[in-house]
Amino acid sequence: MKSIFRAPLAALGLLAFLTSCATTVTEKEKPSNTSQLMTAPTATDARRPDSTGAATTAPDARTPSPANGIDATPATAVASDAASASALAADRPDPNALSAAAASAERAKEKKMSVVDYRNMLTAADATLKGNPKDPAALLQRAKAKSYLRQYAEALPDYTAAIKYQRNNPDAYYNRGVNRLMMKQYKAASVDFSGAIKYRADDKESYFGRGVAKMQMYQYKPAVADFTRAIQLDSTYADAWEYRGISYSSFDKLSEARRDLEQAAKLNPEAAKSLKRYVGNEEGKAPIKPAPAARTGGYHPKPGQH
Repeated sequence: MKSIFRAPLAALGLLAFLTSCATTVTEKEKPSNTSQLMTAPTATDARRPDSTGAATTAPDARTPSPANGIDATPATAVASDAASASALAADRPDPNALSAAAASAERAKEKKMSVVDYRNMLTAADATLKGNPKDPAALLQRAKAKSYLRQYAEALPDYTAAIKYQRNNPDAYYNRGVNRLMMKQYKAASVDFSGAIKYRADDKESYFGRGVAKMQMYQYKPAVADFTRAIQLDSTYADAWEYRGISYSSFDKLSEARRDLEQAAKLNPEAAKSLKRYVGNEEGKAPIKPAPAARTGGYHPKPGQH
């Protein structure tokens, strides 16, 4: 997910939406960021998140992909299941969970899928769950399909069930966090992103998502810390630079805000809009001051986006 929040969020079109207030973003004054945690369907030839067939059921994230095109043997699969069970019992990260890089790549594939693909994902997950209602991978797949189809309230129970049966899966926490951002449940979203970070500490998008949730709750200084960690993990993360700059501007750290927003604009030209709005883009030119607004800001994707 190009990140969640863009309408300007970066995630579900993850992961950009910001709170409106006198010192920062109003509902109509969001960052230029276009990345998203889960984005709108745009491609008609997209594939399922983990493979090359859009209509087939996605495999359990705990099962490693075959190496060099050779299928895993039953013995390997059993060993993987045993390792996962042991990690779950000890509340350690699942050793077979996706890496941060692989998770990011999977989100990028998902955001390119079409509405038809999402519906096929939902149908396949339903079929699996008829035979095994407690399958955490199928529950997560169905929840994500519902989220992509904007059925956020309906997706929430499936995310919760997936976590119940596999509480050390960072992807379940991350995606539920995005879903809760869409529902404006910011405190709960922040907790979910923390869960994702617990089991995958190098996931830049989870730090970014938690930072956005904190911004929505006016916790700008803590948000800066999360955006900083995301930048440490990826110095080219334009959305993190942009949101950190906006956060700095909210408590009058204008020098830091200018630095971050200038860097964001270098990485993503659209961020120049935030640079102009929050710190001014020329020496001696005052920034545009957002008018005070109620706490109704949120993730408002552009038409066609989640």
